[in-house]
Amino acid sequence: MTSHVEQQISARIAAVRARRERQAADRAARSAQRAHGVAARHAAKLRRLAQQGRTAFEQRGDQIERPSRGGAA
Repeated sequence: MTSHVEQQISARIAAVRARRERQAADRAARSAQRAHGVAARHAAKLRRLAQQGRTAFEQRGDQIERPSRGGAA
């Protein structure tokens, strides 16, 4: 038979173990959410950059002037 002190210690150990398991699960969930958010922001950035590139090209069209490579005239 175990004493009441040993029972209290066992209860404390079990409580700490359960708390650590909850914390690990919370960290894993936050990590997954963070990874999803980073991927979503990256995809949005790529879409925005692609749209800006198309818009800039459409505005310039074929009117792009290239600087001459010759010396001063």
